[in-house]
Amino acid sequence: MDQTKEKITVFYDGACPSCIKDREDYKKMAGEAGEEVGWFDITGRDDQLRNIGIDPYKAKTELHVRDENQRVYSELDAYILLMNRVPRLKPFAWLIGLPIIRPVVSTLYRRMVKQRLKASGRL
Repeated sequence: MDQTKEKITVFYDGACPSCIKDREDYKKMAGEAGEEVGWFDITGRDDQLRNIGIDPYKAKTELHVRDENQRVYSELDAYILLMNRVPRLKPFAWLIGLPIIRPVVSTLYRRMVKQRLKASGRL
């Protein structure tokens, strides 16, 4: 039986310098686990995103991750899925998933994304 894992796919904004930095930081922290992650730059790929079932506008404003079963997760669910693959990040995944913490982190995340998009003139 083949023991290789299917890759998950992270849909990231390649036109965003901080998103590119986050991708590189994740790869460094993930080590070998990072090899199980494929990266899909959403820039200029609206039709492909729609074919997958991802709204192109939401792809810019929320992280999306597709798991091994082709199910797409967004925003904090996407971060939790991604972080749970790296032992060092699992405590943070657990923390942001807590019912008391989750809405606060979600609100801060949305606010930061909107500020980033406004600053770059892409909102």
